[in-house]
Amino acid sequence: MKKNKLKLIFFLLFLTYQVSYSQVDVVYSDLVWSDEFDVNGVINPNNWFHQTQLPAGGSWFSGELQHYTNRIDNSFVDAGMLNIVAKNEPYTDQGVTKNYTSARLNSKFSFKYGRVDVRAKVPIDAGTWPAIWMLGKNINEDGGYFDATYGILNWPACGEIDIMEHGIFPSQNVNYIQGTLHTPSSYGNSINNGGTTLSNLQNSYHIYSMNWSPFQISFLVDNVVYYTYNPTVKDASTWPFDNEQYLLLNIAMGGTAGSIPASFTQTSMQIDYVRVYQNTLVDTQSPTNFTAAVGAITSSSVELVLNANDNSGNVVYTISYGSNSQSIVGTSGVQKSVIIPNLNPNTNYSFTITATDLAGNAYTNNPLLRTATTTGTVGCSGTDTVATQGSFTSGYNYTFETIGTDVKITFELLDTDKVGVVAYLWKQSPFSESQMTNVSGNTFTKTVTNQTTGSTINYAVKFAYAGGLSVTKYVSYVVGNNCALSTENQFQQEQFSFNNPANNFVVINSPLIIDKVEIYDLLGNLVLSSTDSTNKIDVNNFSKGIYLLQIYSGTSRIIKKLIIN
Repeated sequence: MKKNKLKLIFFLLFLTYQVSYSQVDVVYSDLVWSDEFDVNGVINPNNWFHQTQLPAGGSWFSGELQHYTNRIDNSFVDAGMLNIVAKNEPYTDQGVTKNYTSARLNSKFSFKYGRVDVRAKVPIDAGTWPAIWMLGKNINEDGGYFDATYGILNWPACGEIDIMEHGIFPSQNVNYIQGTLHTPSSYGNSINNGGTTLSNLQNSYHIYSMNWSPFQISFLVDNVVYYTYNPTVKDASTWPFDNEQYLLLNIAMGGTAGSIPASFTQTSMQIDYVRVYQNTLVDTQSPTNFTAAVGAITSSSVELVLNANDNSGNVVYTISYGSNSQSIVGTSGVQKSVIIPNLNPNTNYSFTITATDLAGNAYTNNPLLRTATTTGTVGCSGTDTVATQGSFTSGYNYTFETIGTDVKITFELLDTDKVGVVAYLWKQSPFSESQMTNVSGNTFTKTVTNQTTGSTINYAVKFAYAGGLSVTKYVSYVVGNNCALSTENQFQQEQFSFNNPANNFVVINSPLIIDKVEIYDLLGNLVLSSTDSTNKIDVNNFSKGIYLLQIYSGTSRIIKKLIIN
C-alpha cells in the first residue's frame, strides 16, 4: 500500500471509525503519533529504540533463547514495511552466546488513553512468539528506553497490555491470536484475556487494535471487538492503567513458545504501519439534557436508565451509593442502561448520579438523586465439602437465585490454601462448561437465562487453581423455588392437588396437614401468606397471570406454578 496517498488514508480512517464506533466506549479520532515506514533501510531512530540489554542472569524472561540486536539483519524497513526478523544463528553479545537473534523495539513515544492500530502480517513458525504489546512507562526494567528516568515499579505493578500475541497457545488453532492484560491481581497465566481465530494469519495482513479509555480496555482485530477488560473495582491491583504506556514490537524464540524445530532458519513479522490516536480538541462545553430513571429491579440489582447530550460525543456517568462508586461512559444522546449488581434483597437504595464529559465539564444541575427498593429473594443456598473430582479442605458455599426467568448461580470456594483460582460452571445435561465471573476473593457467579419456572436445573462448579482443580457436587435447584430439591421430592410422594387455573379460590386437597401457604409473583415478591385458611385461598383480588404457589407441611415444602384467570 502506498502510504503517501493521504486522501486514501483519511478516507480509510473515516470508514474504520464509522465501523468501530459502536464497539468501543470512547472513540479516539486524532492521529497523534505514527510510523508509516516509508524510508527504506534502518528504522527511524526518532521513533524507536532497540532494547538489547540482557536481564540479570543472562537470559530473557519465560525461558526465551534469543539475543535481541540492533543490527539491520534483525530489523529494517523495505518497500514500505518494517521487518522484524528472527534468525537461527550463533551470536555473542554481553559475554553470552545464543543460537538465535531477533529484535525488540521500544517506541520513544508514550501516552495515556487512546487507540493503537497496527497493520501487520504475523509469522506462525513453531517455536516463535511474535508480539505487539505495551508496558507502563514507569517499569523498572534495566535496558528499557524509559527505565533510567521513569523506572520506579517492578512488573506487573506497571501494567502490561498485550495487543497481539501468537505462538504460546498450544491448545489453540495455529491461526489463533490473543489479547491479554497483566496486573498485580492476575499475571503470568493471566485470566484477563480474550482471543480469536483469523483466516490465513501468516499470509494476510490484519489490523490489530487496542482502545484504552479511563473505564475499559477493548481489543479489536480488523475493527471488530473480541475482548473487553472492565473490572468492577479499579485499583492498583486490577487497574494499573492510569499512567502512560509505550509500545513494543518483537519476536521471541522458544521458552513459552515451545521447542524450535531443527529445520528453522528464519522468519519475520512485517508491519505496514503503527498509529496512535487520541482526542486533542480542547472541550469547554458541559453536558446538557441529563435525565436518569429507575428501570428493572430484582432482589439483587437495580437498573438505572441514563441519557445526556455533549458536543464531544461521550458522556461520563458517575453513580454513587453507600460507600460504592462507579463511572461508565455513554454515547451522547443515546440511552445508557446501567445495572447495579450485588445488592441486598428488600433494601432501599439511594443513588447519586452525575454527568460529565471526558474533559471534566459537569452538567449544570448535578447531581440527580434516584431511589429504589430491591425485591425479596426467591432462591436456595447451602454449604458442602463433597467433591466429584479432587478434594476440598473447607468446602464451598452456593446460592441459586431466581430473577424473573433467569437464575443467578453463585459459588464461593472456602479453601484458603488455593491460589490463582478461576471457576467454571458445569451444566449436567447436556454437559457444557462456561467460565464464571469473579465477584471478589474466591466468589464467582454466572447467570443462566430463559429458564422455565418449576423446572429442575443441575449445576456444579470446577475450581481450577495453581497445581490442580476441584469440582463440587451437582446441585439440583427448582427454578422459582425457595427450598432445596430434596424436600420437594419428599412432599411430591404424598397425595396433593389443587385447581389450576384458578378463578376466585385456590382449593388444595391433601391428606397432610398444611401449615402455611404462600403465593409469590414472578419477580419474587410475596403477595400472600396464610397460616389460618390453608386449604381454600381467596384470590379474588389477584390480577390475572402466573404466580408461584408454595405449600408447607411440617419440614416439607413444595412450589408449583399457579395460573389465575
